[in-house]
Order: sequence, then C-alpha cells, then structure tokens
Amino acid sequence: MRLDLLLARAAQRLLNAGSSSARLDAEVLLCHVLEVDRTWLYTWGDREADAETEARFEALVAEREAGHPVAHLTGEREFWGLRLATSPATLIPRPDTETLVEAALAAAGETGRLLDLGTGTGAVALAFASERPGWAVTGVDLRQEAVALARDNAARHGLGNARFLVSDWFAALDEEGGDARFELIVSNPPYIADDDPHLARGDVRFEPRSALVAADDGLADLRHLVEAARDHLALGGWLMLEHGAGQAAAVCEALAAAGYREVSSRRDLGGHERISLGRR
Repeated sequence: MRLDLLLARAAQRLLNAGSSSARLDAEVLLCHVLEVDRTWLYTWGDREADAETEARFEALVAEREAGHPVAHLTGEREFWGLRLATSPATLIPRPDTETLVEAALAAAGETGRLLDLGTGTGAVALAFASERPGWAVTGVDLRQEAVALARDNAARHGLGNARFLVSDWFAALDEEGGDARFELIVSNPPYIADDDPHLARGDVRFEPRSALVAADDGLADLRHLVEAARDHLALGGWLMLEHGAGQAAAVCEALAAAGYREVSSRRDLGGHERISLGRR
C-alpha cells in the first residue's frame, strides 16, 4: 500500500478510537518506523510500503488505539527543540511545561545555579542548560530510573553543565553538606487530586501515579516546596512552580504567606495560569 494511503487509514482508525491528534499521531508513528522526518513523508507519500514496514506500523497503530502514549511507543518526545528519550517511569514532557522554562530563562543572567526538583526525563533542566551554558544545573528525582534517563538525555545532547541525582526533594543536597544555594529553583511536582477524573483518561493512565497525584486536593507537594525551598534559595533567588489550571490562587497565597516577594503567575499556551513564582 502507498504510504499516504496507509497513513490516511491509520489516522481514521485513531480518530475513531478517540484520539484528538489522530493525524499527527499516525504521522509520528510512521516516521518512527521509516526513520524519516515529516517533511520526507509529505514529499514521498506516493511510495509503496513494504510488508515489514506495514506490519510494524500497524502494530504501533493498534497499541495507540488501545491508548498507549505515542511517546512510549516511539521512546522519545521533543521538548524545547531537544529530542528526549522517554520511559513509562517518568512523565511525558508536555508543551505547557515550556512556560516554566521561559520564565526561568527570563529571570536568569549569564551565570548561576538552577535546581530542578522532580526532574523526570530532565526536560526542564536540559532545556535551560542548553540555553544557559554558563549555569550549573542540577536535577533531582526520587526514582533511580528517572535519573538514569535524564543522564542519558544529557549525554545525548552533550550538555555537560547539567548533573542529576537521586533525591527525595532536597535530601541528597543536604547530605552533600556545605551551604550551596540556588538562584533559581524550579519544579513540575505532582499536583493532581487523587479523585480527579482526568487520571482515567488519555496518556496519564500510563504514567507513574506518584509523579501525578498529591494529597490535599493536589496541593500538598506544592505547599511543601514553598516552605522547604527558602532554605536553599540565594537571597533574591526565584522559586517557580508548575501547577494545575485552577491552583494559581492557592499557590500564590502560599508563596505570599511564606514571605516570598514579587509573587505572580504565568499563563500557558492555552491561556491557563500554569506556573506561579516568588522571590526570596
């Protein structure tokens, strides 16, 4: 079958299965099988797919029909122009989180230290490190699998100014001793309430629940970081937290109550208040 016809058939199957990005999903999966980019696909869509290509593609489409995330099927996701390896052990990097990177870059000079808490694939830390080579970037995660993945992603892109540690929030840094403080602390922590219906939909069904869910209607980890980060921020340093679309008021209130200055929020690509920040 011709590639363009194979693609159209797959897109229709995924649309019928409820995918909101059916055509894009099909294109990404076919590009993965063929090891080409989407421009090649548009240019050479009239070529015939051999039997092996068709079989591999059909198998991936069937898994996507069953709900498996495209990033898990291909083993990678692009974030901030970086192609990052992904794994079921971490959250899948999402475009809205680039709002956190943008805010960090806007506050950063040429040199300094940034800490990324709950780094997962290393997406935020590595995006920042790629733009600020003069900064020392540290990413921490509770899961060894996530830290190994982040280290691999750093090596893949040659980002030697980023290091990754296994740590329960600040614990490993405290164990290192000294009085290292950071000009920027950023985090995309768990912030979904345990009874949120979105947990039963879409890609989050296949992501680690520990990276998604927090107590106190999703606010427990956010409030903990507001309190704990003060002891690790340099004077004048910023704490920046990603949160749910309806949590900005609660996070800003916590920041103000903890003594942070210049407290505000930033909106994501969809216009939702997605990150809140304050200055020590």
